[in-house]
Amino acid sequence: MLATVQNNKVMEFIPQMTEAPVRLHLLVVDADSAARSACAEIAASLGYAVDSTGDMNQARVLLRGHAADILLVNLPYGSTQGLELVSEVKLLYPQTAVIAMTSSASVNAAVEAMRCGATDYLTKPFAMDELSTVLDRAAANLTTNLASRQLREQLRMSQGLGAMIGRSGEMEKLYRILSKVAQSSHPVLILGESGTGKELVARTIHAYGPNSQKPFLPVDCGSLVPTLIESELFGYVKGAFTGANRSKDGLLVAAEGGTVFLDEIGELSLDLQAKLLRALQEREVRPVGATHRVPIKARIVAATNRDLAAMVETGTFRKDLFYRLNVVNLRLPPLRDRREDIPLLAAHFLDRISREHGTKFTLSDEALRTMMRHDWPGNVRELENSVERACALSSGPVLHLGDLPTQLQQQGLEARRVAASPNEPTGDGSSPEVMTLADLERQAILGAIRALNGDKLQAAKLLGIGKTTLYRKLKEYGISEPLQGE
Repeated sequence: MLATVQNNKVMEFIPQMTEAPVRLHLLVVDADSAARSACAEIAASLGYAVDSTGDMNQARVLLRGHAADILLVNLPYGSTQGLELVSEVKLLYPQTAVIAMTSSASVNAAVEAMRCGATDYLTKPFAMDELSTVLDRAAANLTTNLASRQLREQLRMSQGLGAMIGRSGEMEKLYRILSKVAQSSHPVLILGESGTGKELVARTIHAYGPNSQKPFLPVDCGSLVPTLIESELFGYVKGAFTGANRSKDGLLVAAEGGTVFLDEIGELSLDLQAKLLRALQEREVRPVGATHRVPIKARIVAATNRDLAAMVETGTFRKDLFYRLNVVNLRLPPLRDRREDIPLLAAHFLDRISREHGTKFTLSDEALRTMMRHDWPGNVRELENSVERACALSSGPVLHLGDLPTQLQQQGLEARRVAASPNEPTGDGSSPEVMTLADLERQAILGAIRALNGDKLQAAKLLGIGKTTLYRKLKEYGISEPLQGE
């Protein structure tokens, strides 16, 4: 259910698959009856279909009966119930927009809620205009993300690819680019850390394009010796070398108009880079040992976790080949920069493993919180391996902290210890480290910016300081980038 926003009113939107107009459904959760009633009345006056409750468990019941488009939830000071509800909602109902309400004494809860997947927040007390603005923004985001959500569903269904999982801003941007890139035949260069899903993106480009029925042929440029890569890409004729008992087409020819995926393109030797460049420029190859040339029609998609621009500067990667491959550039975000997608990815892996083993696995709240805090240097691949390990070692359907890899267990235990005894001496008998006010201030500012994925203006609002003050503080810390939005 979607709606467009005009003049602070929720106007009816008619999806293509239905004939009857619908209104956005809003659920207000707040134990303060006065605040709850006021929010419900304001939202109803704006055109929302509103339900409200003061009980977290009742909210869960209402969501199971009718998933909300927008959840407006209060985060009680000194309680984790509101944050737990936010995490559950983003795990079970990823399309729901969550707006957190906090008192001025619990702004840290707003930061944690944003990390758990909340899209916006309000600090009590707030004016009617503030609530209207935040609701309008949530409704507008739901509307503008319609095309990318439809694309994501199509991608999930296409040729059994599994799923490109994520609803973060970075992933929504990627979906929009993919919908355009897939329809062209230009070379694509995919950049990103190891484990971010570069091959999955390449397969998606192929599967969603006009030549999806043609072959998709991957080659790992980093795992084969140069002579084998040359034979794989360009082919060879009978007798070209010892063991060449018959002629064989290379992948660039065998693709027959499909896609050749060159993984770890940065590992190619300079000699092979020159031959690949000639093949791409002339749209033909000369098989190893042959005197004739063969035309090619393959689309090239390349990927690497290396900095090709830096390699060009050092002379280890050809500048002309870099420009030839870099017609369209896709940079995949590391998992630590899209933490709100972690519950979705974990749920996807758990669903697959549950179907394979016939056991419905779920994550405990503590295990999920620990996973949300972890930086995941191995990205999605590391997350998938961690979930598989937890399922293999678990003694029951609920995965607890002790089922996670050792490093995550240690992080979870440390978080548990700090939460239980924040002022106790450390384990070696020494007193806890005392920080200066300046260090605490720096930690609060940089922590808020990281938690909000780099949105400095939002961080300034959350911290209760002006953007000029924040900008001056960042300059003092040696960070002179302009504020987002300026």
